Amino acid sequence: QVQLVESGGGLVQAGGSQRLSCAASGSIFSINAMGWYRQAPGKQRELVAAITSGGTTNYADSVKGRFTIFREKATNTVYLQMNTLKPEDTAVYYCNLDYETTWGTTETYWGQGTQVTVSS
Repeated sequence: QVQLVESGGGLVQAGGSQRLSCAASGSIFSINAMGWYRQAPGKQRELVAAITSGGTTNYADSVKGRFTIFREKATNTVYLQMNTLKPEDTAVYYCNLDYETTWGTTETYWGQGTQVTVSS
């Protein structure tokens, strides 16, 4: 059993900042990568940013230079610092965990999602 506890999100004005966090716990042997995806109404879920166990990061072009993903290994927590937010960043943001289970399989797990709304 794996748990992902997301926090952050809410309403913010354009140009403002927010930080999302996602803490993973449970039957996790090791983490391959953690990331954030988002889904706006009527659109497909898309990758926002991800970070591997080795610290390699990957960002969507639309957020490069504005968002930063970083992690706290000791607590299996990943953060998404979002600056200079735009109305088009409005979406439900989902935490994603790619991990090795304690019984030797590779699994993916999703958080419940947190709403980010950017007003113009």
